[in-house]
Amino acid sequence: MKQRIDGVTPPYEPEIDHALRKWMPPGAAQEPLMLFKVLVRHPELASRMQVLGEALLFHGRLSDADRELVIDRVAARSGCAYEWGIHMVVFAEAAGLSQEQATLTAVGDPDDPAWSARQTALLRAVDELHATSRLSDEAWGGLREHLDEQEILELLVLAGWYRTIAYVANGARIEPEPWALALPES
Repeated sequence: MKQRIDGVTPPYEPEIDHALRKWMPPGAAQEPLMLFKVLVRHPELASRMQVLGEALLFHGRLSDADRELVIDRVAARSGCAYEWGIHMVVFAEAAGLSQEQATLTAVGDPDDPAWSARQTALLRAVDELHATSRLSDEAWGGLREHLDEQEILELLVLAGWYRTIAYVANGARIEPEPWALALPES
């Protein structure tokens, strides 16, 4: 299927170049991600999204491991091969996900023995949010055993944020980055 909104292409106008550099890590030598090149087609929206996205990804209260598990599960449950594949290459290993766990974010069950009790609670919460946009008392209690209120609030926003990213990537049919991993099929 063809990508529905083309990303901007080089040479970039100075304002676009500046906006794209804000999305990428400082000193990044690689070309900006296609998601970012699509989003900057709407500069005002992109600039607002960039602030929240950066805050959640790099400045949150959740540990790297918790954050990445939530992102990967949301991307997988949303069928967002684009985002899942990028996160597998860029963040999963550094966040401590094993190869088995990485695959299980896409095709596994929260009760799989590969997960700790904390990870099981996070996965159950993500799965319930994805299915119902709510958390049962049981899922809430599971989170409270491992997270404080601020961390839970952040988890809720993080899951919703990456669902939004999945909507953008899937809705615009953004083509996977050539170096990203493929989303396993269940």
